[in-house]
Amino acid sequence: MSDEKPPQLVDYFVVAGLAEASRALEEEQQPRPARPGEPITDVAVIIRSQGEEVPQGFTCIETTTSGHPVDLNAGLLNNPQMFLCYKRGRDKPPLIELGVHYEGKDRPKPGYQILDTTPYSRSANLASGSPGHQRTFLTFRRAAEPPGHHTLGVTDICLVMPSKGESTPHTFCRVDKNLNTSMWGPALFLCYKIAVAKGNTLVYEAGLLSRYPEQDSESFPLPESVPVFCLPMGATIESWPAGTKYPLPVFSTFVLTGASGDKVYGAAIQFHEAFPRERLSEAQALRLGLLSVVDRRPVPGRSLHTRKSICVLSHWPFFDVFRKFLMFIYRYSISGPHVLPLETHISHFMHNVPFPSPQRPRILVQMSPYDSLLLCRPVSSPLPLSGASFLTLLQNLGPDNAVALLVAVLTEQKLLIHSLRPDVLTSVGEALVAMIFPLRWQCPYIPLCPLALADVLCAPVPFIVGIHSSYFDLYEPPRDVIFVDLDTNTIFQSEERKLLSPRALPRRPCKVLLASLHSLSQQLDELLSAPGEEEPPELVLSDAEAAGARRAQLELEARAAFLRFMACALRGYRSFLRPIAPAPAPAGRDAGSLFALQGFLRSRERAYQRFYGQLLRTQLFTQFIEDCSFASDREPCLEFFDTCVDKVDLEKPEDTPLMELDDPRGGEHTVFITPPEQPAGPDGAEPPARYRYDGFPTLCPELLEPPRDPLVAQLCQARSSAPSSPAPRRTKQEMKVAQRVAQKSSAVPELWARCLLGHCYGLWFLYLPTHVRAAPAKLRALQLAYDVLRKMEQHKVVLPDEVCYRILMQLCGQYGEPVLSVRVLLEMKRAGIVPNTVTYGYYNKAVLESKWPAGTQGGRLRWAKLRNVVLGAAQFRQPLRQRERRRGALSAPLTPPCDQPPPAPRPPLQRQTTWAGRSLRDPAPAPRLVKSGSLSFPRGEGGTRMGLGEPPLLPVTPPLPPSRPRGPPGSADGSLSDIATDESGGDEGPAGGPGGGPGGVTPRRGLAAKLQQLLSPGKRPPPRPTEPPREPGARRGSEQRDGDPPSRRSPAETLLRPRERPESTASESSVSLGSELDLSDASGGSTGAPKSTEPSSDGTAGTEPPALEVLLSSCSRCPGCAGLVFDEELMAGWTSDDSNLNTSCPFCCRSFVPFLSIEIRDFRRPPSPPGAGPVPPSPEGPVLSDRRRCLELDETPELCNGCPPGRWERVAFAYLSPLVLRKELESLVENEGGELLARPELVDSHPIIFWNLVWYFQRLALPSNLPLLLLGSQHQPLPPVLQPPEPSRVRVRLLWDVLSPDPESCPPLYVLWRIHSNLPPRLHPWGPPPAPFSLTFLEALLSHVGLNEVHKAIGLFLETLAAPGAPRTLHRSIYRELLFLTLAALGREHTDIAAFDRRYRSALGKLGGALGRDELRRRRAQPPSAKASDCRRTFGAPPEC
Repeated sequence: MSDEKPPQLVDYFVVAGLAEASRALEEEQQPRPARPGEPITDVAVIIRSQGEEVPQGFTCIETTTSGHPVDLNAGLLNNPQMFLCYKRGRDKPPLIELGVHYEGKDRPKPGYQILDTTPYSRSANLASGSPGHQRTFLTFRRAAEPPGHHTLGVTDICLVMPSKGESTPHTFCRVDKNLNTSMWGPALFLCYKIAVAKGNTLVYEAGLLSRYPEQDSESFPLPESVPVFCLPMGATIESWPAGTKYPLPVFSTFVLTGASGDKVYGAAIQFHEAFPRERLSEAQALRLGLLSVVDRRPVPGRSLHTRKSICVLSHWPFFDVFRKFLMFIYRYSISGPHVLPLETHISHFMHNVPFPSPQRPRILVQMSPYDSLLLCRPVSSPLPLSGASFLTLLQNLGPDNAVALLVAVLTEQKLLIHSLRPDVLTSVGEALVAMIFPLRWQCPYIPLCPLALADVLCAPVPFIVGIHSSYFDLYEPPRDVIFVDLDTNTIFQSEERKLLSPRALPRRPCKVLLASLHSLSQQLDELLSAPGEEEPPELVLSDAEAAGARRAQLELEARAAFLRFMACALRGYRSFLRPIAPAPAPAGRDAGSLFALQGFLRSRERAYQRFYGQLLRTQLFTQFIEDCSFASDREPCLEFFDTCVDKVDLEKPEDTPLMELDDPRGGEHTVFITPPEQPAGPDGAEPPARYRYDGFPTLCPELLEPPRDPLVAQLCQARSSAPSSPAPRRTKQEMKVAQRVAQKSSAVPELWARCLLGHCYGLWFLYLPTHVRAAPAKLRALQLAYDVLRKMEQHKVVLPDEVCYRILMQLCGQYGEPVLSVRVLLEMKRAGIVPNTVTYGYYNKAVLESKWPAGTQGGRLRWAKLRNVVLGAAQFRQPLRQRERRRGALSAPLTPPCDQPPPAPRPPLQRQTTWAGRSLRDPAPAPRLVKSGSLSFPRGEGGTRMGLGEPPLLPVTPPLPPSRPRGPPGSADGSLSDIATDESGGDEGPAGGPGGGPGGVTPRRGLAAKLQQLLSPGKRPPPRPTEPPREPGARRGSEQRDGDPPSRRSPAETLLRPRERPESTASESSVSLGSELDLSDASGGSTGAPKSTEPSSDGTAGTEPPALEVLLSSCSRCPGCAGLVFDEELMAGWTSDDSNLNTSCPFCCRSFVPFLSIEIRDFRRPPSPPGAGPVPPSPEGPVLSDRRRCLELDETPELCNGCPPGRWERVAFAYLSPLVLRKELESLVENEGGELLARPELVDSHPIIFWNLVWYFQRLALPSNLPLLLLGSQHQPLPPVLQPPEPSRVRVRLLWDVLSPDPESCPPLYVLWRIHSNLPPRLHPWGPPPAPFSLTFLEALLSHVGLNEVHKAIGLFLETLAAPGAPRTLHRSIYRELLFLTLAALGREHTDIAAFDRRYRSALGKLGGALGRDELRRRRAQPPSAKASDCRRTFGAPPEC
């Protein structure tokens, strides 16, 4: 079937039978001796010692199967000689079952007759020689009247003596009751055979009579062998006696397996219809008994019939539904007349019955006013789709034989399953190949084998073949085959091919399996007991529905029992897989090179070495290892099996469920399909019924109608198919595991934050293929992703699945980087992650199919030596250059030129030890991160700065050259510049710098002294003049990085310096895994990439402002209490449900949907007039290094960053949890392709996904090209008068507080502090500040906070709120007001938020006794929850308020 189209319920409708080109089957084979043409109708017991003779027409059994004389009474002294006789014929219904009855011990069975007398009216007691013995009689059961030509009956009877070495003959049933009940004599058992006794039959190979549709489908052409499977015993011509009743149609099923392993299921019914005598030749009429042999005259009283079949083919094993449909079509053909032709019902069922979907799980099809069928959605299971019935297997073979067949299949034996019921063969055959999951049968498999293909039984390879039992009446079976008789519940083994005993299986798993199967078999026997006749019909119907549900449950339990055994038998196999780490050899796909066979064998117990030795040599296990080692379509199934192995590894009780199935119905919504509409007659009268058939007709194409309803396709659900790039796709099992992990993590604050963080990184790796595709340097992009993985491992990020590693492995294979793929695998093992089957397959595929570097070492060593020589020469020249630079600095003016950066120090000389050396132009492999305290970024020399050691894949906004001294980190809030000015003013050190020389650090001052300086915002001195440049070594060694020029720092930059983190892929804008103190602004210069600069095309840094600036804020207002809920509180309120968009308010506990507020500012300029030169930059324009001036101008509408005001737009979209966003992104990539993530249409068609991705990628400082999509979207289209901007002109800023405040609300305290400090606030407009919130009040709050008297600050705030003129509604909590005020006054770099939280909680403990916790909560004085604090600690606070 085509993956692009919705699935069809039925693919083809086929009519098979005797065609013109059909050939005779019995002429080419050597049949066995003539089989009996008549069944056995009577049995009798005679006593020869008393003169009784064999009755007329009876045959006496005088010997056993091996020729030993037999006497039914041989075990008694002075016994009478008793013999068994039988009679054949068709004058009465045949016998269908025989038995033995012990009088006084057994109850008479209903329908059985006891043979208590001989034909001569003497007692037929088989133990009549002694009165003290058990009275024993024969019993029989007869078929119902009247007999049909194809009625099953007893066709042969024999007696066996096990003491003489005799066994039950093949295809015979044995009565397990000894006929000799005495203490003397050999045991004697009665055996009989049931078959179809018929004569006068010609067998031909079936042919195709008609089909619909007539044209083959491109994805699934109709196989030519379908007619042969519809009539496996051939198309027959039969001669019946006059008055013979037509037999009932026989339902059969079969399975066709394609070259790719796809299965097609067939359902067929076989029936008879009249055959014209004129079509027979004289030879055929003689063989059928229609002509006398002597004078060739017609024999009267005979009728001719032929066998036909109708069949449907489908990819879905809905056998019960197909049986009802075919029976309706057959009854329709033999009844009539009808208004509608037969073809109308066939085309209606094929075109207008949709496949059940999760939205419409039940399809009720009304075929006629009296016929209907219900089609339900199949069970959603991780196991492969199959038509197996384990209950049918248990019902026909029992638990012990089922385990014996499990051994036979695992050791690849030749299995021949036979039965007189063709529909049972397919169910049992499918169960045999399904019980060995995850192994897959690789040899010939024909669950219902036609006579035309019976040569496969002589094949010298293992096979599983099912055949009709009448095959043995025609041909001799092969000798080296294990026969499984489903009618007699027996397994026949030849001397040439003996099975392993079930004792060879692992003892404990086999014991658990047998116990489970015995329990299920007992429950099945109880279920099959019919309800009492006295129950009303409605109770009988309800009981039938309950029995059907119970049967489905037992079916799943039986399958789970075999699954548990296989998981225990293969436990620990993954540790013996051998990954392809070096360059693969030509035999890289050999099982011995992919799996440690001997190591796995030694890990098993010695008692089971024989079983495992045979298992490892089978094609089953070899293919299983290849499926586990390479990417295949079985990855979801194998990944599910790995989870089962992990569960049994935990030594949990045996009742631990391994299969967690979804509801197969999914709901109660039922779609009703009406019957075909009848055409209207003239004047609205009912049309005449003119369609009547003498036999099943040949389908007429003119009567087959096209689809009636074009909307049926919408009712269908597309079959699951792998996307073009399946690596980003999570399997169903991975989704379930991630959901369980999220549910457990939601109850633990630390785990919940890490769970969200892991899903955020998963989002970026889902976007990674798009990012690498757009990157000019593919290897650098892959190296960047690998460094992200290393950073995640260093900081113990908990990933919910292996998609991150899998995507990178697939990209390594796609772009030919097998060495990097090996490094990714080693990184997984270093992180303690064992790759599952899906990841392992992509790894081996990348390693095997990629081109490896050359294995010779000579060229690499020579290049390494040359590299070391050049680096050594450069190291010798470096002191000379430094000396010249010092001389030039002494004679240079005080203001250095902006275009002459100092050189970067060279790395020390190292010996080349890797396979690929770096050139001198390559950046350093792992430079250290530098914490920047301002919005300016130092320029590199001939390269770029990156926290990952690679240049950014996305051009970022270049820094502006400084025209004034760099401000300290906190100058934007008006506090840190004062500290720097006061502490560094006056006398300077000998070096002339505020640090007092290279590496100088100003000692810390007390917090009270700093507050004393902070509490005078109106007495700030003007900025100092430009300072002379420092020496290159004036920077602290722990803050220097290779390729970075030295920067001038004030002593205040070292005050309360946060702890340095190890090298990390996150930029300074986040504290995803580090300290909360690292909150410097990273959103001012890039579109999500780590802080770096990239020189312009002309070699000079750009001086233009960004084309677009985007402000993002996740702070949302609760609709219930109007309180502002900040980012970490929103994260803490999310649930583990990946479909729930709501979060909970920490104040009123109401659920609501948070929103991302976005403001887009467009600064693009119109083009310059023709002939006009470049516009020089304004000398008064600010630069990014002056944060205070930038913020002042940012709030000035007339001038922003030295450019005219531009257009701006504000939008808001739902703020999604990473769990919800990942589910939506996966669905988007699967349905619309990953290419959409690189097109501007993403912004307009999926804005929620786009803006959430921008937020998370910017939050974690992960590089992406998403912000550049805004330039081509409908949000900011390029006006015709504007020049197209450079791709580097996009800037994204993340805000902690609201983006658009309420004009009527009271300004927060940190805004009031800025207003009192003569700094304009960032947002406009704010309402007038209330009178109680004066500068004195703010200074008092800061004084209490600085003196660790937070409880006094809270009390003062509460008292002020109760004063007249104070705002009635407080949108922010008291905690949030004090925190933001402290950050604005002291600066982000000088505030330890974790310490502030501890002091605040301690202060609430002191106030709780006086005011009460409920009162403090009502007045919104409670701190954030532990979950919210941990989310902020994990993700980091947004860099700006």
